[in-house]
Amino acid sequence: MGTVAPFPGKPLQVGFDRVELMRILDLYGRMVAAGLWKDYAIDLGKEAACFAAFRRAAERPEYRIEKRPALRNRQGMWALIGEGGAVLKRGQELGPVLAPVERRLMKLVDD
Repeated sequence: MGTVAPFPGKPLQVGFDRVELMRILDLYGRMVAAGLWKDYAIDLGKEAACFAAFRRAAERPEYRIEKRPALRNRQGMWALIGEGGAVLKRGQELGPVLAPVERRLMKLVDD
């Protein structure tokens, strides 16, 4: 058997690793259980990976979670983008970027 070597050069697309995707899908599952989200979409592009969560399948996403590695050393590679396209939170780590959505879920559970 041969040895698998990584392809030299820049990757052709940005993606989520297993831990990141599990964290995002865990939040998605809790939001579905609360009745807030119904559908999602994942877009893997050359410059960014995007997870979009929808209230209904036929409208704009309520939130988009974007990973842009090119911004790692600037504002942070993670961004939470609202329905209108405004950046709600940006950071180096995924957890703090997801915090506003998790707080919203906590408020719904407490009521």
